[in-house]
Amino acid sequence: SDESEASSAPKREIKNPNPSTSVPQPVPALQPPARTVRSTPQPEPHRPLNGTKETRKRRRPTPESRKQDTSSEDNASDFEESPRGLDSDSDSDQPDETLPRVKGQILNFFQNATVDELTLIAGCSLKKAQKISRYFLSSRNGLSNELLAGCREVLREREVVQGLMGKCEDISRRMTEVVQKGQGSMVQPHILNSAFHLKPYQLIGLNWLVLLHQNELSGILADEMGLGKTIQAISFLAHLYQEGNPGPHLITVPSSTLDNWVRELNLWCPSLKVLVYYGSIEERRCVRYEILNEMVDYNIIVSTYNLAIGNASDRSLFRKLKLEYAVFDEGHMLKNMSSLRYRHLMAINAKYRLLLTGTPLQNNLLELMSLLNFIMPNMFSSSTSQIAKMFAMKSSEEQSSFERDRIAHAKLIMKPFILRRIKSEVLKQLPAKEEQIEFCPMSEKQQQLYDELFNRLKNARNEEKRELTNVMMQLRKMANHPLLHRQYYTSQRLAAMSRLMLKEPSHRESDPALIQEDMALMSDFELHRLCQQYTVLIEHQLDMDLLQDSGKLQLLIQILKDLKEKGDRVVLFSQFTMMLDILEVLLKHHKHRYIRLDGSTPMGDRIVLIDQFNTDQDIFVFLLSTRAGGLGINLTSANVVILHDIDCNPYNDKQAEDRCHRVGQTRTVKVIKLISKDSIEDAMLRIGQRKLKLEQDMTATEEGELFYWCTLVLGDISVYPVYRI
Repeated sequence: SDESEASSAPKREIKNPNPSTSVPQPVPALQPPARTVRSTPQPEPHRPLNGTKETRKRRRPTPESRKQDTSSEDNASDFEESPRGLDSDSDSDQPDETLPRVKGQILNFFQNATVDELTLIAGCSLKKAQKISRYFLSSRNGLSNELLAGCREVLREREVVQGLMGKCEDISRRMTEVVQKGQGSMVQPHILNSAFHLKPYQLIGLNWLVLLHQNELSGILADEMGLGKTIQAISFLAHLYQEGNPGPHLITVPSSTLDNWVRELNLWCPSLKVLVYYGSIEERRCVRYEILNEMVDYNIIVSTYNLAIGNASDRSLFRKLKLEYAVFDEGHMLKNMSSLRYRHLMAINAKYRLLLTGTPLQNNLLELMSLLNFIMPNMFSSSTSQIAKMFAMKSSEEQSSFERDRIAHAKLIMKPFILRRIKSEVLKQLPAKEEQIEFCPMSEKQQQLYDELFNRLKNARNEEKRELTNVMMQLRKMANHPLLHRQYYTSQRLAAMSRLMLKEPSHRESDPALIQEDMALMSDFELHRLCQQYTVLIEHQLDMDLLQDSGKLQLLIQILKDLKEKGDRVVLFSQFTMMLDILEVLLKHHKHRYIRLDGSTPMGDRIVLIDQFNTDQDIFVFLLSTRAGGLGINLTSANVVILHDIDCNPYNDKQAEDRCHRVGQTRTVKVIKLISKDSIEDAMLRIGQRKLKLEQDMTATEEGELFYWCTLVLGDISVYPVYRI
């Protein structure tokens, strides 16, 4: 607490060694310049939580109560009457030559800092920062030693970040000089399959990776989804092989893209020997034995995130291997530097690291800094705490000067290490992507059930709310379909069904009370499927009207009808596998041919399903779960993406959209988002739009800010804008 900190910190004064002369700069206390005095509202006194009735009464603040109140975050000890406010850092009788400069910095900080910047001070909450701001407009008193010490710490942290920015600018300058001298120009590696050719912007990406390697730097290839990051990474590893660096390298990928990576490696560069580290515990044990005893020849190991951090034996293998490059596909999975996954993967013994991600910035700037720390730990690790503090805090105002400064700092730090191109810049011939948001009114019954659920959650006691694993999830499920909850199968109906189950041979000896208890945990749709499974319950299954009783499904029926008539093909995403089950019922009922892929689909079947959809034009709909089907797969044979329900993270939705909008697409891609009107999905949409705005701010360019790799390739693209930071 502030009280304990104040009592433990010694009070010290600067003693003037020469009484006849004065100490430079404001000695008595922090004296803010004279400004218009405004009345300052008194802070509400602290109320101890002791469980008595008095704690629930609102007491009138009195001078006595204010004197006694030292534990509040807004306590008066932060604003002292004594002239010690600035004199808190020395008890020596000798003058400190740096003191006037430090005093000036501290004074300048308190006078000019925004509320957001003030909250960077340890123990300074938003409320306290607002009070400090008011104080400088209305008071001439000193500040407490604790606030001054915290201010000096913030200034030191700023110096660390400024020093880091200086290092990054030096690296960027060196790389620019290399480019301007024309030392980086290159052609496609000759060991690549001659039937395939890199596009001009992919050749630039390859050249950028080579420049990083020549400067002994790791990097993040952050091209927008669909621009061929996989191909550029393979080409880079082929270049290294061609130049006498055979590896070994490790490529870590999500499980859903493992087969695709192996296929692309064999297709683009058959000369590279690829070893897949995947399978059962026993299969992996055999592969480890062959690797560690040098019984197998390979240049590249391909594995998954789950196995790279799997059991102790898996992790030990990658620590023992002396890898040249560790490549991480969907590198944004490393955005949390405090996660166990991050720490395990950081321990992989690789000389260089390359991250591939179409969404380097998802929620906040700290996630981006986590990626930079992962690829360049020697450069960033000493500044981790300062970076975390500077970039983790949320701004209290959108587009404040503080937020703009943080974005500018992040741009400078990331500039040498991240290459990002977007499709609208490098693929002028790529068809457009159109977004259509459909606000779907809920059905009458659905709206009634949603309102009842909302009010029940709103009015629940704290203990009851804690029992709800996820209030937001309950509302999301109801906004999508009432059958994701249990409403229609009442307790009385379940009692009757449990007694009927005793007629089934498999349940004759069962306890009907226990059967009912199990049923009570199921949703309406799960119970509907149970009724279809057992003939004794067939009369209790739901009719088709209830299965279609959702505002989204009513609109979706019409949308699919119109799209089919026009000859379009659809990729339909949902967050919920049970919602996919309901959508299957809908598609069968309306005689739409479809296939489905979700997290339970075996790895070996996934690539078969993708190929089937891309080759069989009679398949109208591909049903996909957003997480399983949103990464690293190519579905350019479809031209319509429907998001039945949006993700809390808008970048997961962007990943899903770009399964169709990517290299190879020949038609305009339409993205349709279904939003239940006046529901929690409205708020999710607004939050997602704000997250996307942060990315726009980070990639926005002003005149002269575009970084041109001006001599990398031949012809009319020699001044192509490829570094959009």
